[in-house]
Order: sequence, then C-alpha cells, then structure tokens
Amino acid sequence: MTQPEHYHAIASESSAVPTLLCGHCRSPLSRGRIFHHGEQHLYGISCHTVALCSADDCGALNCCDAALERLEGGDDLISKAS
Repeated sequence: MTQPEHYHAIASESSAVPTLLCGHCRSPLSRGRIFHHGEQHLYGISCHTVALCSADDCGALNCCDAALERLEGGDDLISKAS
C-alpha cells in the first residue's frame, strides 16, 4: 500500500481575509473543503486540519496546520471548517 501524496497549504500573505493556498497549484482553498482530520487519519497523514483543492486537474490533499498558525484570524477560518 502506498502513501497518498500530500502537500502543505500556504498562508496567503497578500489577502485581507485569512486565505489558504494549495501547496501544489497555489489556488485558493475553499472553506467548504477544509476540515478537521481528527484522530481517524483517514488519509494516512498526521495532520489536524486538511483541505482538498477544488481547482481543475489538481485535487491535491493539503495539510493546513503550519499555514493556519501563520494566519491572523486562522482560528476563525478553522472554526468554520466542518
């Protein structure tokens, strides 16, 4: 069994609204596709918050933990995550 490929989300530094970017294609990650990973580790990575990129031809799995720490208002962003 192979590990699924994943990337690390990037905190957008030029946005007035807390925004995460896909670590693969740099597209904005939709709040509706950011969620708590919990202890289930369904994707085989140890990350508390994950996001799926919705950009065409991407669909990358992103770990958001480090990026959320860098964002001012990151707690608000994650509180809206499912």
